[in-house]
Amino acid sequence: MPDFTLTIGGQNVAGAARPIPVIDPSTGQAFTDSPAATVAQLDQAVDAAAQAFATWQHSSHAERSAALERVAGAIEQHAAELADLVVREQGKPLALAQMEVGGAVAWTRAAAALEIPVEVIEQREGKRIELHRKPLGVVGSITPWNWPLMIAVWHIMPALRAGNAVVIKPSPFTPLSTLRLVQIMAAVLPAGLVNSVVGEAEVGQAMAEHPGIAKLVFTGSTRTGQDIMRRAAGNLKRLTLELGGNDAAIVLPGTDTAAIAEGLFATAFLNMGQTCAALKRLYVHESQVDAVCEQLAAIAARQVLGGGLEPGVTFGPVQNAPQLTRVEALVEDARAQGARIVCGGQRLDRPGYFYAPTIVAGLSNGARLVDEEQFGPVLPVIAYRTVDEAVALANASSMGLGGSVWGDVQAATALAPRLECGTVWVNGHAEVLPHCPFGGSKMSGVGVEFGLDGLLEYTQPQLLNING
Repeated sequence: MPDFTLTIGGQNVAGAARPIPVIDPSTGQAFTDSPAATVAQLDQAVDAAAQAFATWQHSSHAERSAALERVAGAIEQHAAELADLVVREQGKPLALAQMEVGGAVAWTRAAAALEIPVEVIEQREGKRIELHRKPLGVVGSITPWNWPLMIAVWHIMPALRAGNAVVIKPSPFTPLSTLRLVQIMAAVLPAGLVNSVVGEAEVGQAMAEHPGIAKLVFTGSTRTGQDIMRRAAGNLKRLTLELGGNDAAIVLPGTDTAAIAEGLFATAFLNMGQTCAALKRLYVHESQVDAVCEQLAAIAARQVLGGGLEPGVTFGPVQNAPQLTRVEALVEDARAQGARIVCGGQRLDRPGYFYAPTIVAGLSNGARLVDEEQFGPVLPVIAYRTVDEAVALANASSMGLGGSVWGDVQAATALAPRLECGTVWVNGHAEVLPHCPFGGSKMSGVGVEFGLDGLLEYTQPQLLNING
């Protein structure tokens, strides 16, 4: 186990606050402690980032791209170590953790390859008007516990590519892979360009209010995003908020459900259902609900539950005890309302936070399991009579991150734009790509990530109006 420290100004720094126990969700027991920062140490990290930014903002695009390529190579060199940390603190199976590390490398290289254009708005004799993009300054990042390494990369790399410096605070449930990532990055980047702090809500709130942080990027719950937005008003902090998602999917009548069952299951139970853009509500025509439930239950029965480092495991635990309690409460509420628990529906009788993959039928909108994002290994399958009814039910949510339509490609593509969400997939779900903008509508967020649109959110437009 490496020596976990904060990184401030390019130096390994011990936390000055009380250490935070890090729980292995496969055992429910702490396996190490994470250092924790005080608000005073957050101030030091912001100051260090500001000093690094003073120089980095003037770096060329080629220098920034080369720096990110160095980072990608360093992550690759430490891939096995990082994957092991992700498994230990987050709980996912090793193969999925290895995919997360591989994705982090690919996303870093994608950010390195992005170009920031200068837009010529007007060009004529004696007049040229150009729109340039300038970095903002210090970017704060607050990341969740479900994809701790990948989402850290999603926040950090475009910020650096655009010419900013970064202070990142990972979730106290899963701090280790991010702390190690920043240590690895600090070895190949200018001192202070990326800094890490760990803490509970007090540190996150201080980041939202901090006058030295020009932009904050947050991935997490809608409630916390609302709190951040209120606190960020002091210096009109720029925000990118990727918040809750209660994604709906519609299976069109007459679809060969046996052909799509594996895709439905994989995208609903990705990372044990602990993915913002996972399929969370499945609307199926009433004539096919029973068949879909049976098909999904058969796939659930094949899953091998266990610790992520155990051989052959395909399905890990819920990441933390509070989330497991929430999943249990939602299923019990559904059971009390007369829902049919097709499979699963209980916690496993073993140490750790294991909950069997669960399919629930017999509910509709108005039930907590349908209306609230479960963020766990449970999927409600909801019957509808007409396609128009399905669309209305799918859209009857305050959230709008993603959605999907499954069935005949032409019919599904025609229906897809009627869904009220930031991304609509046809015959798929939960696929996010480094070259495609991704963000939510309604209460699912503000701004977008990825691609050129996501990169430009880390910049400030400056108009250059030239006469003569």
